[in-house]
Amino acid sequence: MDVEYFLTERTKFIRTFYDAAVDPFVERKRLIEDEEPPFVPAYSEDPEPAYLVEWIEADAAIELIGRTCVSMLSDSLKLYFSEWERQLGITCQVQHKTTFKKFGFLRGFRACFQNYTKIDWENGPFDFDVIEQIVLARNDAQHPTEITNMSVGHRGVFKNGRRSLFFAHESELDLLPEEGSLGWSFMNPKIHVSRKSLLKAISHVENLAQWLEPQLFSVKYPNRQ
Repeated sequence: MDVEYFLTERTKFIRTFYDAAVDPFVERKRLIEDEEPPFVPAYSEDPEPAYLVEWIEADAAIELIGRTCVSMLSDSLKLYFSEWERQLGITCQVQHKTTFKKFGFLRGFRACFQNYTKIDWENGPFDFDVIEQIVLARNDAQHPTEITNMSVGHRGVFKNGRRSLFFAHESELDLLPEEGSLGWSFMNPKIHVSRKSLLKAISHVENLAQWLEPQLFSVKYPNRQ
């Protein structure tokens, strides 16, 4: 089975889905900001911008779509690893139970595949830290902690500020110390998935699969040329 093919079919869908889903909300924000119909503000001495609620709702929808796409990307990667686990006839979550439980499926599968195939993941054409942030962002997005708004904050331990918070607003990253811990505070940087960061994350996942696929195939069929 060409497992990579099915992964890339999913990543293609994620790209298409994101653009199609955010388009009406991006346009709504533009219409509000440019004061175009149907969002032409009536005269008012109220200092609050007209259609602020509608703008906030459109922005929240865009953020939600981004988080949904990251969740789909994380799940697609997990399915890719699970299928190769089946193809190789190994039981990663049994053999590396502690790693899966402590560090999650990404590091669990990496440890399992490295142990079984001897493939060195350190030299791959992808950024493992970014790929891990996909999984962490997905996990945080699935467990919001505040009922007062639709945004979701990052949680857990981080190092080197920017690199370990790939999905975040630049303005919030600028406020981070070089090293520390995130708690459950509303002050934590919010998960922000821009089109640029989503496409970059997808490319790293595809690069990982493209690099890993022939090596796993060679392990499964060692006598084929």
